[in-house]
Amino acid sequence: MTWPFPADDSEDAAIAREAQMWAPYTQAVRDLIDASVRTAVDEDEIRAATTQIEEIVARLRKEQLPDTLGMSNRPAGKRRPWGNPAIGVRNPMAPLLEVRADPSGRIESDFHCGAAYEGPPGLVHGGVVSLLLDQVLGHAVGAGGRPGMTGTLTIVYRQGTPLGDLRIEAWIDREEGVKTWAKGHVIGPNGVTAEAEGVFILPRWVRDKMAAAEPVPGLRIFE
Repeated sequence: MTWPFPADDSEDAAIAREAQMWAPYTQAVRDLIDASVRTAVDEDEIRAATTQIEEIVARLRKEQLPDTLGMSNRPAGKRRPWGNPAIGVRNPMAPLLEVRADPSGRIESDFHCGAAYEGPPGLVHGGVVSLLLDQVLGHAVGAGGRPGMTGTLTIVYRQGTPLGDLRIEAWIDREEGVKTWAKGHVIGPNGVTAEAEGVFILPRWVRDKMAAAEPVPGLRIFE
């Protein structure tokens, strides 16, 4: 069985140049979202801005990808997840976690959640907290050589997660067959705000390749 997505044969240098081009564009749209949520301008300004934004949308619609960004993948299973809502360099919805990882599967990231992520007054929406924890737990198992799809995700909200500067951490807890357990938490200025435990299942296509004794680059074979 082969890697189930089309390969992206772009060289690393070309991908880096693309990322440098997209990063400021996406940040500008992210700033637009924040400004839209918090603006207090009058009705005439809103109408004028609406017209300009509609013109920009029409400009960008002139040429669109036939598929989502997630369908663009690099050889050997190395993805370019630029549309990801947690870490996507081309997704202005993402608070853009810049994840730091080590081979043991330990993950950490410092990030910022502004007004666009508010649920209860002054606090990050619980669903956003869940999204980010799901992302970093999955990132941890992948970094540890055991990529997996989320099977279950359990979250305990210890206290409200305040808007602003935050930290998130995740790590591999244990392994058994095709399952990997990961844990993580979000840290605010007053300590841990939410904790998570997830079970991640090795994808079927990886198991099929292993059964056929085909190499899977980056995968740590069962010990």
